[in-house]
Amino acid sequence: MIPTPIAVPDEVLDDLRTRLRATKWPRDAGNDDGFYGVRRTRLQPLVEYWADGYDWRAAEQAINTYDHYRVDVGDVPVHFLRRPGVGPAPVPLILSHGWPWTFWHWSKVIDRLADPASYGGDPADAFDVIVPSLPGFGFSTPTRPDMNFWKIAEVWHELMTGILGFEKYAAAGCDVGALVTGQLGHKYADELYGIHIGSALKLDFFNGDRGWDLSGGRPIPEGLPPEIHNGIVQFERRFAAHLAAHTLHPTTLGYGLADSPAGMLAWIMERWLSWSENEPFSDDDLLTHATIYWAGNAIDTSIRTYANNNRYPWTPSHDRTPVVEAPTGITFVGYENPPGVHTPEERVQNFLSSDRASWYNHTNITAHPNGGHFIPWELPTEWTADLQRTFRQLRQK
Repeated sequence: MIPTPIAVPDEVLDDLRTRLRATKWPRDAGNDDGFYGVRRTRLQPLVEYWADGYDWRAAEQAINTYDHYRVDVGDVPVHFLRRPGVGPAPVPLILSHGWPWTFWHWSKVIDRLADPASYGGDPADAFDVIVPSLPGFGFSTPTRPDMNFWKIAEVWHELMTGILGFEKYAAAGCDVGALVTGQLGHKYADELYGIHIGSALKLDFFNGDRGWDLSGGRPIPEGLPPEIHNGIVQFERRFAAHLAAHTLHPTTLGYGLADSPAGMLAWIMERWLSWSENEPFSDDDLLTHATIYWAGNAIDTSIRTYANNNRYPWTPSHDRTPVVEAPTGITFVGYENPPGVHTPEERVQNFLSSDRASWYNHTNITAHPNGGHFIPWELPTEWTADLQRTFRQLRQK
């Protein structure tokens, strides 16, 4: 394979700037507290900077310090970044991002994982790092209209074993990427060293009549302490519109977001800021990720993944337990603690006492007191150490 650097055409960037400058703004009255969503006073300066200040070519140059490839896996176009490992026996590792992530959300851990000695670590922990854009995301576009997390896992396995020729590999992921990774650990455990995930949902999370409802249609129990009651409400407010809109009407939403870069930025920026702890993104960071979505015309196809997770339910490949037989490491972060959980120790115990724990062959569970949804971006040192610890013994097998 020949590396193909990322090169967004000038005409795409020119059209983007034209659309940004022509944005029709709503009044957004009475939204100083952000109760109604992204504040115009936050969004408009960012849109104006995107049009007349932000330098995509500088970001592109940084992205292209790595080798990029484009391949067809069956009938699915896939873009991926590769960073060869520096060590005595680097283990192949595929990293799966989530939504509204891009492949570049892994950028703070790629070198740490590939060349640990440069960060004061042991070269024996080195990985040969593969970072794809999920089908329908970033530069892996266009894609099949029925793509979902377990079908992406099939694409990844063929990429790693068929196209790249690895006999055995490791996998890690967060958000939707954790479901992709979990499916690999379920179906292809014998061909994996193990997996490491940033959450531990059951693989049938989207199955059922109400896959768009985080509560499953259950009312909040009466008599809860106010702290827990309010925590449940706030937690569900963070995800309710996201899950419902993406699962029920992704393309209806996609028409507006694919036509208006300001609208697209507002929709995904809401998640970047509300799901992370202490807003860890600079304006340039936000716009780099947003430009990747825009340049790949990926907003509709990335959102549709949610609807397809529900439309084409997950079915098991075997009836053994645990469902995910591959050795599994898990990283939990403080900003995503369930209501009533306050410490890392409580978070681990909360998981172990849940019905999710029995799904995984968990061998390394770590919880951190801080950090939000975008773990490798927000806690790159901690995420790297957690993952290295998961595979330190597994890579010998």
